[in-house]
Amino acid sequence: MSTSETEVSFEMAIEQLERIVSQLESGDVPLEKAIELYQEGVRLSHLCGVKLEQVEKKIEMLVEGEAGVTRKPFQPVLEDKGN
Repeated sequence: MSTSETEVSFEMAIEQLERIVSQLESGDVPLEKAIELYQEGVRLSHLCGVKLEQVEKKIEMLVEGEAGVTRKPFQPVLEDKGN
């Protein structure tokens, strides 16, 4: 990929990741190409995770209480995996 990671939007990275998954699922990719695609997919997946973390840090929840509207940092809800 010729563009730097900071220039790739989340949406573009997801789109590229979906194309890679589709190619790998088709089974018509030579082994060496499949490995390259897998590595690129892992890189894109990491990039998406980083971008999501950056956005979560920027989001503030507005909570209306007795003192009026206050701001709190965004706290994502962690799903219970049944462990």
